[in-house]
Amino acid sequence: MTDPRAALRDAAQRLAAVSDTPRLDAELLMAHALGIERERLLLDPSGHIVPDDFAPLIERRLRHEPVAYILGYRDFWTIRLGVGPGVLIPRPDSETLIAAAVDHFATEPPRWIIDLGTGPGTLLLAALAQWPEANGLGIDASEAALDYARANAETLGLAGRAALRTGDWASGLEGQFDLILCNPPYIADAEQLMPDVAEHEPAAALFAGADGLDDYRRIVPDLPRLLAPGGVAILEIGATQHILVASLAEAAGFAVQCRRDLGNRDRALVLTRPA
Repeated sequence: MTDPRAALRDAAQRLAAVSDTPRLDAELLMAHALGIERERLLLDPSGHIVPDDFAPLIERRLRHEPVAYILGYRDFWTIRLGVGPGVLIPRPDSETLIAAAVDHFATEPPRWIIDLGTGPGTLLLAALAQWPEANGLGIDASEAALDYARANAETLGLAGRAALRTGDWASGLEGQFDLILCNPPYIADAEQLMPDVAEHEPAAALFAGADGLDDYRRIVPDLPRLLAPGGVAILEIGATQHILVASLAEAAGFAVQCRRDLGNRDRALVLTRPA
């Protein structure tokens, strides 16, 4: 098959068995095989010939391999992040945290930022790209994730402002930060996930005990000593965890607001010191 339009239709029909976004997956994989951006493919699909590499990419996706792993990257906020096996794939829902931070710092930008559980640098590097005068620290327990984060910082020209260290959440950290970002594991151990997540992404970045709250119980008590006056801590949560995580934050002395994602689901808790 040489016609990209027909090849895309065929691929999307096949991918419907494994993906909620089969047409998008097919377009991204076709563009990747052609070595171009998806937008260029969509502008002129008939101007290309289906490359030999396209069919093997579709077969990989049919085996539930995440599209981001196949492409080797995921776009997030205003940046492109390299990702691969062993690292949590950035989700669009997590952009809710950056949007909340932008609102909080509308008049005066943050100077010092920390991302607890930075993975491939997702929240930290998005924040540093947003505020060019800021510096930041990313902490993660996974050396594999930190390798991606360091490479991403270099690629984005942010390595000079992004320190990246192995750590256990906030344990042993000193200093205060204007912006604390954290997307911890929050899935209950017994919860069933889609195969492309369960079979490929690191379990340590997904699961957090019987109720999914184990890591919040460790993180939240450390936040008061790390948060600078006038600053904000923003935590990603599961869609049903607002009340439970908010109660932990309120017990630690925070005022709490909830932000919803584009799907109108509870997604981020915004923690500030009471006035």
